[in-house]
Amino acid sequence: MKTNHINLTRRLRYLMSVVALALSTVSCEKYLDEPVYSEMDPETLLATEAGVNSLLNSTFGELLLSGWDGKSRMNLESWCTDIEWETGGGENLIATQMINFTWDASLPWFNNILWLRPYRAIRNANLLLENIDRGSYDAARKAMYTAEARFMRALAYAKLHSWFGPVPLRTSSDDPLELGRPSEAEMRAFIEGELQLIIDALPMPGDEVNYGRPNRGAALATLCKFYLNTKQWENVAATADDIIALDKYRLYPEYERLFRVENERNNEYILVFPQSPQGAGNNYINGAFPPGFQRDPVLGLEFRSGWQNWAAQYRLYDSFYDSFHISDKRKNSIMTGYINGAGQTISLLNNNDTRSMKFWPDPDAIVNEHGNDLPEIRYADILLAKAEALAELNWPSQLAVDLVNQVRERAGLVGENAISVSDFANLQAFRDHLLNERAWEFYNEAGIRREDLIRFGKFVTSAHARGKTNATENHTRFPIPQAAMDADPSLEQNDGY
Repeated sequence: MKTNHINLTRRLRYLMSVVALALSTVSCEKYLDEPVYSEMDPETLLATEAGVNSLLNSTFGELLLSGWDGKSRMNLESWCTDIEWETGGGENLIATQMINFTWDASLPWFNNILWLRPYRAIRNANLLLENIDRGSYDAARKAMYTAEARFMRALAYAKLHSWFGPVPLRTSSDDPLELGRPSEAEMRAFIEGELQLIIDALPMPGDEVNYGRPNRGAALATLCKFYLNTKQWENVAATADDIIALDKYRLYPEYERLFRVENERNNEYILVFPQSPQGAGNNYINGAFPPGFQRDPVLGLEFRSGWQNWAAQYRLYDSFYDSFHISDKRKNSIMTGYINGAGQTISLLNNNDTRSMKFWPDPDAIVNEHGNDLPEIRYADILLAKAEALAELNWPSQLAVDLVNQVRERAGLVGENAISVSDFANLQAFRDHLLNERAWEFYNEAGIRREDLIRFGKFVTSAHARGKTNATENHTRFPIPQAAMDADPSLEQNDGY
């Protein structure tokens, strides 16, 4: 017993430094509004709700799409798709590997961003789950905190599974260093089981303690997307229906304004990562500004002092820009030309150089950090996920087409521009349209395009169409980082690396 007590004390003392560091560097508007604890008796840390909330905030902070790591995760998952590429700046070395499918297990972002951060969240969640009974607060709040920790752990594993396939399932702080990888079935069963278990224990959307904290809708949406990416069609449709039945979510009326700071707390965002210019915010836009940008009279955007225009340049492929219907309002968030500091009008067309202005610059940005919240899952994603599932289960499906039209209507594609069942000769034709629809709707939203291309079997063929002949089916999974392989000799590397 004495040895166990010493080990627990050491783990909690280490945990305190992690909590202090996370709370000093991660700011999520009102999500992280508890006081910072730099020192606290490890025996009482989790005996108070303040300590529990601090640990939950630290856990969620590891999963946040925010600051440099958040932007880097977005780019890692975008540069290997048919929407975006990059030139210039310090990121170009990594970007070139992602664009050309020449990455390997030594690429540092795989380890630092895609592996270590989720596993730190898992570690924190495990410590909370192991010590939650130290608290003297009521059973209902313990159940909620437990559900939040399990949700964050399941979310971390769902993301790891998307990137690497099955990874070691660490469910205890006492797990051995050498753990090895579970089977695909074991990995899926764990993620699904954890999410199913905690849904009813989480608060309804809008009833969570602070904006951004896990709620029932976020858990259902995470489960729905996991079912989608593992092609469990009946479960996708049923879970999407559960989300719709909550009657809490709606499509925001104007796509072009959906992602602006002033509209970010809306009923379309289901799972959202809050951002703040005072700390680690959304800094994607700094790389979207073209060189010498001063203003775009078409979009009505003028560069402000204090904003940053990076040497790294995030560019869209012409093939993507040209794929939009001429009447599609979603295209209006893409910059096609601008006036530079010398007063010259510069066209960005026909050179794979248009820019996504979806995350409209924050007027109150501080240096690199903008406050635009980043949605991980939106209601539009759930509607299109249900449409995909219904089509796969029973094509032709009028309801599947109706759901797609519901999303298209907001984009101005109504009347003769709406789609109908008769437009598609077969299921494959509808699949092809749906893949395009999801690109038009979700471009520059983290991870979605990569997952979609993989699910539709187009990840490699689309790379070949861009001349990236290095791409193989092995690239549908990233390599287990070399540092992780070195730390755990029982790990087996993904095929092809």
